Amino acid sequence: MLAATAGGVRTIWFDRPDRRNAMSLEMFRDYYAALVAADADPQVRAIVVTGAGDWFCAGADPEALVALLDEHNRDLLADEFGFPPHLPSTLGTPIVAAVNGGAAGLGLVHALYADVRFLSERARLSTSFSRLGLVGEYGSAWLLPRLIGVGNALDLLLSGRKVDATEAYRIGLVQRVLPRDEVLAEAQAYAADLAEHCSPASMAVIRQQVWSGLETGAAEAAGDAVRLMTASLAGADFGEALLSQAQGRAPRFAPRAGA
Repeated sequence: MLAATAGGVRTIWFDRPDRRNAMSLEMFRDYYAALVAADADPQVRAIVVTGAGDWFCAGADPEALVALLDEHNRDLLADEFGFPPHLPSTLGTPIVAAVNGGAAGLGLVHALYADVRFLSERARLSTSFSRLGLVGEYGSAWLLPRLIGVGNALDLLLSGRKVDATEAYRIGLVQRVLPRDEVLAEAQAYAADLAEHCSPASMAVIRQQVWSGLETGAAEAAGDAVRLMTASLAGADFGEALLSQAQGRAPRFAPRAGA
């Protein structure tokens, strides 16, 4: 796993290009640890995740899958991972996926847990699970219906077929489609804009509103929004935003509390 920070943006690379960035349990654990570290760093205001080489992430490493035929290894997978599978949705820092190449299975799940997805026009995406005799892993069967609707989600999960960039954009699976050599730079530029112009505290609350709101009713979500809005009106970031607009400059938001 590689990581670098510039302008408030932490970029994290899946770094096994010779294996299409296929993911071992150790690599999976390292990725989540890298997310936690970025979220705790007050200098980091947005995260970009991408893949080294031609792939974003081909999913679980084939050797790791074979090892899971052993019951002992299956127990280790459940007991020793060390993080909740839905960890990205619990963080306060926005995550942008720069999907520079193919993403399948677990690799696609990592992209789904990002807030915004930038996709290479040549990339193909697949859930893959049903073609391996597996189920919708790591929350993908919960995520996909909420992102693209029940019908589209069932299509992708049941068939495990490959989806090209045109279809991925049409059904809302990704938000931008770009030439491959522009994907990372555009995702980083988007993240840099968040880092420079958006309140870290506001973005953290907005993430919480959206992720938790997927499971609440409209009345509860609206009630929570009023409470959170009242708190934000009394916060320093609101005053700084108004002052920076009046002075014609970029806002100087403080780091998110606890980061």
